[in-house]
Amino acid sequence: MNVLVINAGSSSLKYQLINMDTQGVMAKGLCERIGIEGSCLKHSPSDKDAVTIEKPMKDHADAISMVIDALVDANHGVISDMKAIDAVGHRVVHGGEYFNKSVIINDDVKKKIDECSALAPLHNPANLIGIEACEKAMPGVPMVAVFDTAFHQTMPAEAYMYALPYEYYEKYKIRKYGFHGTSHYYVANRCAAMMNRPIEDLRIITLHLGNGSSITAVNKGKSVDTSMGFTPLAGVPMGTRSGVIDPAIVTFIMEKEGLSVAEADAMLNKKSGVFGISGVSSDFRDLDAGKQNGDAKCALALDMFKYSVKRYIGYYAAAMGGVDALVFTAGVGENSIAMRERILSNMEFMGITCDSEKNNVRGKEAEISKDGSLVKAFVIPTNEELTIALDTQKLLK
Repeated sequence: MNVLVINAGSSSLKYQLINMDTQGVMAKGLCERIGIEGSCLKHSPSDKDAVTIEKPMKDHADAISMVIDALVDANHGVISDMKAIDAVGHRVVHGGEYFNKSVIINDDVKKKIDECSALAPLHNPANLIGIEACEKAMPGVPMVAVFDTAFHQTMPAEAYMYALPYEYYEKYKIRKYGFHGTSHYYVANRCAAMMNRPIEDLRIITLHLGNGSSITAVNKGKSVDTSMGFTPLAGVPMGTRSGVIDPAIVTFIMEKEGLSVAEADAMLNKKSGVFGISGVSSDFRDLDAGKQNGDAKCALALDMFKYSVKRYIGYYAAAMGGVDALVFTAGVGENSIAMRERILSNMEFMGITCDSEKNNVRGKEAEISKDGSLVKAFVIPTNEELTIALDTQKLLK
């Protein structure tokens, strides 16, 4: 079975074609600047040279058409025709309270995805466009939706409710949803496999750390709490997002600076986080370089991030009555040796110890805790595309 995985953004579309017999990636690529001048497709077959195809893409339908052309191309394609694609798995950011698992797409599912657009206005409409473009280009091919929020639907009400008037939950479904669910699910299960223990016996804290960061408490294989909330703005300070702050700060700044709602939203989402503190960059590599050059604000931004992550580890260990393993994943989690060591420092009281030699690793699976450590620590690169493909295969079988 060959599954095409589609991840449609507002002006981009990522894809992978995966052979489910081997779980190998046959080809992957990225359509950039959809609907914008200078659009192009970067296509990487597994056994051929990568190519960049510059061509106008006025919408996602054009992008899907270019992806299909690239996959069957005589020179850089990997399949002879579209009949070789058995199913399409779509990443959908928000499933609200409708979906606690992946589903085969039909008209009712699309309607509910559209209804959740109010909760994810930058993502769900693009996801839906990608679905409809694939349906048009590949009529009759089964489509599956895999939701970022689904894994977190196992949270208890005490974890997902906000202490606001209950009527806002009833009227607008204001509650914690959480995100990066596909990533947290994948690395938690890989962690259990690496420990050679049933996930039902484990309490795992998964740390998806990157430009967007979220932390999840996974108890017996289920998400019981997560750091992102109603939107991906909550939790730890991120690249440009503020993370959790006193909500009264927002109205205070709006009044003092004369900001509109849109301007306040942009300030919190695009001008805050480690970028807002450092004034230098949202890239943690730039902050490390700044710190080494004596930039106090870069050092402060890194310290704030480290402190917030450590706080969530303690928070979730308390919520689960202990912790058996920590997992670092995503861009910073997989690649920043220094940040992992900072986060794990001075946590011996919890049974967490970092082995500096083992921690000298980037982008591959490894245990980084000392031998005999009560709490195991791992680096596990995330693989959301494979998870989407596996869910697609499972549903169709």
